[in-house]
Amino acid sequence: MSTGPILIDTGARVLPEWIDHNGHMNVAYYQLAFDRAVDVLFDGFGMDAAYRAATGHSTFALEAHVCYLREVKEGDPLRFTMQLLDFDAKRIHLFSTLQHATEHFTAATYETLSLHVSLEKRKAALFPEPIQLQLGKVLDAHRVLPRPEQAGRVIGIRRG
Repeated sequence: MSTGPILIDTGARVLPEWIDHNGHMNVAYYQLAFDRAVDVLFDGFGMDAAYRAATGHSTFALEAHVCYLREVKEGDPLRFTMQLLDFDAKRIHLFSTLQHATEHFTAATYETLSLHVSLEKRKAALFPEPIQLQLGKVLDAHRVLPRPEQAGRVIGIRRG
């Protein structure tokens, strides 16, 4: 297994309806783009539509933090990297970057905590063992990566 972040290239481009009055992608669509990329990652872990239908389980976002670093504009191609920071029996702590796919700059970062849930009970549920094992392998590979600068940031105005 590669020790680098997981590359997610969905072929996404900044859509015209994502552009705001400032001529760049609106903040709401960064969240949408990241969410879709996380879905692709979770599908790869086996938590896809078939899994949801068969088990009645899914993931919910508990918390998310976006840092906007550079603007992207209409038509810009996007790609994402994902780094697993941690997980336990019910939660996944993930750090993602949104990059311009051809100019290779990082436009935004996204740190999220997701919870595995029973859709019937609407409560936290344990990941099945095969998913926990897969997450463990990824975490072992990602432990050698440096912690991203934006991970764990607290919002506020720095003084003096």
